Amino acid sequence: MASPITVDIWSDIACPWCFIGKRRFEAGLAEFAGRDDVEVTYRSYELAPDTPVDFEGSEIDFLVRHKGMPAAQVEGMLEQVRGIAADVGLDYDFDNLRHTKTFKAHEALHFARAHGKQSELAERLFQAYFEQGRHVGRPADLADLAAEVGLDRDAVLAALESGDHAEAVAADIDQARAYGISSVPFFVFNGRYGVSGAQPAETFTQVLEKVHAD
Repeated sequence: MASPITVDIWSDIACPWCFIGKRRFEAGLAEFAGRDDVEVTYRSYELAPDTPVDFEGSEIDFLVRHKGMPAAQVEGMLEQVRGIAADVGLDYDFDNLRHTKTFKAHEALHFARAHGKQSELAERLFQAYFEQGRHVGRPADLADLAAEVGLDRDAVLAALESGDHAEAVAADIDQARAYGISSVPFFVFNGRYGVSGAQPAETFTQVLEKVHAD
């Protein structure tokens, strides 16, 4: 029996291209004949680790400060991203987005992985952050969202408050550095083939077919 294909996806909940990339990858996977033998794991990456948990200001304010771009340019960029997101069925609401540090969200995703719910929680966190204006940086809010996908809220909260999965998050970030990953999403197939960015769905299908044939 052939071993399953592993796909490790480095992403950040606060990355608009990562949610778009998730949708495109899923579409590509759906067209792959061996899709039932693919194991997907979400790996941690922080785009802006110095972000405070409770950032005061809008997404435009953050990008103006973080990237040093003029506000008008940021507005145009966000409008373009909103349109691309809409093309894959996502409804980004940058006006109500609550920018935050995502380290705890990554800890929650590691907890979810240990309990067989990582994909469901990744989807819920992206949706909460980009479409619903929910806070994804505080343990209590993350525990609420985790409970919505069937995880034990009290257990999630205890794990986040104790930092049980902090080392696992740091290890993912270190591995990204070792791979030379400097932007996300980044997809690693069978630990050997890397695909950078939110590529078209057919690109992911082709890579899966190539990996399967090797």
